[in-house]
Amino acid sequence: MGTDTVRTEAADDAAGRRREQRGWYFYDWACSVYSTSVLTVFLGPYLTSVAEAAADADGFVHPLGIPVRAGSFFAYSVSLSVVVAVLVMPLVGAAADRTGRKKPLLAAAAYTGAAATTAMFLLDGDRYLLGGLLLVVANAAQSVAMMLYNSYLPQIAPPEERDAVSSRGWAFGYAAGSLMLVVNLALYLGHETFGVSEGMAVRICLASAGLWWGVFALVPLLRLRDRGPSSEKTVGQRGTTTGFRQLAATLRDMRRHPLTLAFLLAYLVYNDGIQTVITQASVYGSKELGLSQSTLIGAVLLVQVLAVAGALTMGRLARVYGAKRTILGSLVAWTLTLAAGYFLPAGAPVWFFVLAAGIGLVLGGSQALSRSLFSHLVPPGKEAEYFSAYEISDRGMSWLGPLLFGLTYQLTGSYRDAIISLVAFFVIGFILLARVPVRRAISDAGNPVPPTI
Repeated sequence: MGTDTVRTEAADDAAGRRREQRGWYFYDWACSVYSTSVLTVFLGPYLTSVAEAAADADGFVHPLGIPVRAGSFFAYSVSLSVVVAVLVMPLVGAAADRTGRKKPLLAAAAYTGAAATTAMFLLDGDRYLLGGLLLVVANAAQSVAMMLYNSYLPQIAPPEERDAVSSRGWAFGYAAGSLMLVVNLALYLGHETFGVSEGMAVRICLASAGLWWGVFALVPLLRLRDRGPSSEKTVGQRGTTTGFRQLAATLRDMRRHPLTLAFLLAYLVYNDGIQTVITQASVYGSKELGLSQSTLIGAVLLVQVLAVAGALTMGRLARVYGAKRTILGSLVAWTLTLAAGYFLPAGAPVWFFVLAAGIGLVLGGSQALSRSLFSHLVPPGKEAEYFSAYEISDRGMSWLGPLLFGLTYQLTGSYRDAIISLVAFFVIGFILLARVPVRRAISDAGNPVPPTI
């Protein structure tokens, strides 16, 4: 009878865990539309055009009396959102671990971002300041929400399931991004058929991403549950402090787990390369290869679709070969893809689509397995705090790649040289990751070591 009771409780625990995992996937489904349709495709060009409409005769706008070239306003707004996120994430992460109440904080961040994105419908005429403010709020809120979302992973998935669960989450996100991008592009490219102006079509696309985010965020908020505070005193209990001080405190705490810090350094390097390829591939395609805007948008869509299959496939490979080896393999694939990109002929969209396919197949898996591997290296009770540092590495530190890309182009005048220079991030990241003994790192963090890692 006792054995039957234990089995029943184990089955109930497994069912509850599966329910939480399915709910968790849906936050990626909810928020990835913002990253794809808003940040990657529509907001940059549109907000720039709004700023240009408000610019003076010399092409400058003057937010708070500061002269800013209209073409730089979007980039500066993104940079400011990163600063805000860096200030807020460590504080929220420490509070989440200290109180154990992640879900209310996740809800607040998600709906702040969704509301700001939906309000982008109001960006007509010369309202560039409103656009910059909404971008800063939405982007910072997205970073905070993703940090909290990621920190659930070690709580809802035992070690042997984490690679698969993380990969499915990324796959859900890319699937949602692909679906909404198809709908948005249909409206944008056929706006005359629908009887709306091009600007109105963009504003509808922006607002629809916010509504999608808000509606589907309900699923994880209904299914995820809080575990309560950790009994271990966390760094965040030292009192109220600034975001930078809290981040410094988290990094000091990480010094007690140097192998976790070593992995984070490797991730920072190779992820910088990944993010730079994502942001600069369209520049390379348009300026060096002479490809049209429609070709570039089609390539973005192809990347989104294939990233679903890539994330799931690499998740399966990780079950056989381990997450570390699979990530190392993906870094080799990134290097070969960039080498192939260097030799692409100009004016040949077919080969650019082949390059996009290569990027899509390794993109989702690289990110998903990095997240799951890091989750093994986080000391119990400090998930949100450590994932705040991870999220800052993901979003806030990806500036070296664009800098190298820009400097290489400035010195050589060749986008081909600029794109191949990014190989350095994947080679150095490979070397740094290969040197991390992940089994010992997991054990030192106080976590069980899975059979295959």
